[in-house]
Amino acid sequence: MEVIRGWTHRSFPIGDASRVGEVRRHVVALASDMGWGEEDMGRSGLVATELATNLVRHARDAEIWIAARPPLHDIEIICVDRGPGIEDIATAMQDGVSTGSGSPGTGLGAISRLADDFFVVSAATGTVSLARLRQGRRAPSALSLRMGAVCLAVAPETISGDAWALRSGAGLAEVLVVDGLGHGPLAGEAARAAVDVFASQNANGSGSGNESGAADAAMPLGEFVAQAHAALRGTRGAALLAVRFGAQAVHSCGAGNISGRLFNGVASLSLSSQHGTAGVQISRPRVADCSSLDHGVLVLHSDGVSARWKHEDYAGLLGRDAGLLAACLLWHNTRSRDDATVVVLKAEEEQ
Repeated sequence: MEVIRGWTHRSFPIGDASRVGEVRRHVVALASDMGWGEEDMGRSGLVATELATNLVRHARDAEIWIAARPPLHDIEIICVDRGPGIEDIATAMQDGVSTGSGSPGTGLGAISRLADDFFVVSAATGTVSLARLRQGRRAPSALSLRMGAVCLAVAPETISGDAWALRSGAGLAEVLVVDGLGHGPLAGEAARAAVDVFASQNANGSGSGNESGAADAAMPLGEFVAQAHAALRGTRGAALLAVRFGAQAVHSCGAGNISGRLFNGVASLSLSSQHGTAGVQISRPRVADCSSLDHGVLVLHSDGVSARWKHEDYAGLLGRDAGLLAACLLWHNTRSRDDATVVVLKAEEEQ
């Protein structure tokens, strides 16, 4: 099973035109670091410039979140704001149409052509958009179509105390979200220690007692939590939740206040975790089992995101890109005073 160590987005508050150049330079540098050619680097810079310029001209309380995603061979640029919204997205995507004075109106149309993926959702309370760029305009990977994640450090920190990881194979995925106590480098050290245990699991474990087949390729979740607890001794400690997500059943095990939820258009199930802090004090790990939901989407998030969101408010995004859903959940429910992480995974479609 392939293991992905999760990426972290860097946040750029967009208050004035001086931030446009900063955003463009950061995106071009990421493309260069990934070994992209001049054409793809230039295309990436143009998309970043258009997105940032649109926010400066039209948006309130705007931010841009940027991440290189090497396992998925792309760069992701997420724009969020608090209004005034785009009344007609389809019309705004046409060249020559502008929602503000003094603009040629080519921004969204140009972005949709230059980016490999571009998604927008908007209301009067604000807009969330997501653009992705891939080297050589390659097609998205199968995993990219199923999952999305946003991980942000609380300002003014540059290192997030949250971390996440994903293990994916045929018909099965395992997701981990970790929140190191506090924030900053020491919290990040604790979170990465748990990810190290997750990533180093061998392929000879026995799986959960209620699972079979591909699930047998990984360590039982209770054993993972116990090993993570041992590995985190000497660190600040962390809250963590690991979930095994299959077509028929969902298994979870963790400690602390990481939230997990499985939902579709009509139902929502919360995934349980135990009290305690990995690396400090936990009781004997217990694995919780529940049935999966038809067309269910799995959401895990740290406590930098309020757990009070209503699943029905996001039912309209279930058929949209998973990264767009993750960004909307974080932006609409952020506590703004802690590191924040949201991971979204869609069930694998049966062939």
